[in-house]
Amino acid sequence: MLRQVGWNTADKKKMSFIKVDANCDFSFQNLPYGVFSTSENPKHRVCVAIGDQILDLSVVKSFFVGPVLSKHQDVFDQPTLNAFMALGYEAWKEARRTLKTLLSANESTLRDDVSLRSRAFVHQSAATMHLPADIGDYTDFYSSRDHATNVGIMFRGKENALMPNWLRLPVGYHGRASSVVVSGTPIRRPLGQMRPDQTKPPVFGPSKQLDIELEMAFFVGGGNPRGEPIPINKAHEHIFGMVLMNDWSARDIQAWEYVPLGPFLGKNFGTTISPWVVPMEALLPFVEPNPIQDPEPLPYLQHQDAYTFNINLFVSLRGQDMTEAANICSSNFKNMYWTMKQQLAHHTVNGCNLRPGDLLASGTISGPNEESFGSMLELSWRGSKSIDLGGGRTRTFLNDGDEVILTGYCQGEGYRVGFGACQGNILPALQH
Repeated sequence: MLRQVGWNTADKKKMSFIKVDANCDFSFQNLPYGVFSTSENPKHRVCVAIGDQILDLSVVKSFFVGPVLSKHQDVFDQPTLNAFMALGYEAWKEARRTLKTLLSANESTLRDDVSLRSRAFVHQSAATMHLPADIGDYTDFYSSRDHATNVGIMFRGKENALMPNWLRLPVGYHGRASSVVVSGTPIRRPLGQMRPDQTKPPVFGPSKQLDIELEMAFFVGGGNPRGEPIPINKAHEHIFGMVLMNDWSARDIQAWEYVPLGPFLGKNFGTTISPWVVPMEALLPFVEPNPIQDPEPLPYLQHQDAYTFNINLFVSLRGQDMTEAANICSSNFKNMYWTMKQQLAHHTVNGCNLRPGDLLASGTISGPNEESFGSMLELSWRGSKSIDLGGGRTRTFLNDGDEVILTGYCQGEGYRVGFGACQGNILPALQH
């Protein structure tokens, strides 16, 4: 029988019997969820990362004996996290307590069973990671004030940088779930219509202004019946965990198509997410006061509890002729204006039903300084200046063969809670 170690005991020790380097993203305080397979076993399985190891939850499912999971151990036999997400908030907390116990340095159940350990653990280098969930719907918000202001200045001027609704509600649009891919999947340069010369008709061809967007996203758990909004004081119970996201953008295609209905082909060709879903409980120690919102939001968007997080974010770029990637952006998730709770409450206030595995993204995360701008559109100021990659190399937008890597982590005392990498390479456009 698994002896339940109290949360405080395990967390105070901050130790597992699995060795974890202080700079490793996957500390004992993190324990992110994912889905993996191996060459020996191609079945997709639910797992947790710790150090350089993966714990296969299908092997240890019998240890989840709490009041909820004892009846639903089969969720760890599924090829995605959707069934686990569907169980809801209490099940997620229960699972984390069990994992903390199993992996604790002073718990012998897994630590001392050589046979069980050999079946339960896989080195990350031997694993192939997959999309963590079957994503039914994907929504992209536009919740960084600095980013929205920068883009508004470029296209409308300083006097009309923010549209009248921006400070009143979390602006968003529905993206394309079918083209969300896991880190490491190549992205092909899209074809489309563009109008580079405003005095001439549009042209067709490969995008010449292919861009990145530094974002984060959260997976929905639990869900809500159609017609029944999720109140903001319950929103956190429907936020399962977070991933890094690169929402690739073809700026020239987008600029021509977006009036009057918004992004379409300029955005739906590819969105990359990191494979590890960091649970919100792991992020709570890094919570920050919410931004001051003026004007005050309507009552359904108001919450006093802090739900903004200090997550350091980085974007690096490596061209085909570069041995090392160059950092082009250093930002932070705390730069967001609208919180995830507000995004979720607004999304459902009209009765929209969310489902387990739905993905809700932040929008580009830019800060107040140029080095914190989360897109090449901003870093190059719409192509008017070059982004320095070192060694005489520059970019305004992405070249074929470029590799883009997003990383992010919360820094604790002697440990990190990180997300791994969100990486993608640009393939040339198809012939047309």
